[in-house]
Amino acid sequence: MSRELSELYRSLAEDADGRTLALPEELRGRADRRARRRIAGTALGTALLVGGLATGTGLVLAEERGPAAPPAAVAPPSSVPPAPTASTPPAATAGPVAPTGGAPRSTGTSAATGSTRAAPPRAPGSVPDRAFFVQAASNRTGIEPFFRDTDALPALCAARYRSDAGIVQRRTRNLAYKLPQTPQGYVPDGSYAHTVTLYRPGRADEFLRELRAAVRGCPTQPGVGGGNASTSRLRLLADAGFGDGSVLFEIRTPARDIDGNPTGGAEVRLIRAIRVDDVVTVLWEQGWEGTSSPRSQVDADSRRAVAAIEDWLR
Repeated sequence: MSRELSELYRSLAEDADGRTLALPEELRGRADRRARRRIAGTALGTALLVGGLATGTGLVLAEERGPAAPPAAVAPPSSVPPAPTASTPPAATAGPVAPTGGAPRSTGTSAATGSTRAAPPRAPGSVPDRAFFVQAASNRTGIEPFFRDTDALPALCAARYRSDAGIVQRRTRNLAYKLPQTPQGYVPDGSYAHTVTLYRPGRADEFLRELRAAVRGCPTQPGVGGGNASTSRLRLLADAGFGDGSVLFEIRTPARDIDGNPTGGAEVRLIRAIRVDDVVTVLWEQGWEGTSSPRSQVDADSRRAVAAIEDWLR
């Protein structure tokens, strides 16, 4: 053996003598711990590999199936009460029950509920030109109607109308008419003082009651025939089918010729007042050079007058 090898063994022996060898039990524990770490590492790697494969497979299948459908809506619980049984008597049917502690339900149009009920119309504040009717073509004389400040009614003895305090606005116009059979260019067959009066709520109907009473209280009166000094007789006539209510009366005066002599006939004036809501339209037929009022023409123009008021108030 060489000198270098002997020195190497001696150095190795000295180093081994300075170290303490582990006991067999300690060596087995270290081996067991190393084995458990290897097993855990292997299991973790396997789990990650399997998870990655599952995720990739799910994405591929989702792309092949297309976008996912939205979740189905859940139906609200039914508000229909259960059928009554022997132990639960049926509820009373007297009427709807208001929700406890809630505000009363509105009866107008609601944007939230989508109600289509129309709101009540706003009350007018004045009388426009379109509140006056347009004559039929066969009744036009070529004389244009014109507005004027004049009486809406003839004087009826000493009658006064308390409903006048409820007038919002009153307008009157005069217009001439001809009968359909009268050729164009001839003298008109008659004329109207046509008045439209807007009242505060409730006063228009009051006016009709007062007018009936005024006619009944004035059966005769001198000088009502338009310049005719003869005594006139007034009376109510049966009337229906015009607006929300109407009053029709006549003024009948003995007819006279141009010299003032009685002719044996009668000059008849018709006056009709018609209520539509809070509006009263009056047609006072005043004739033309002593003519009398034709009832059929007054009726036709009264219907036109009502239609004009209804169109205005819509």
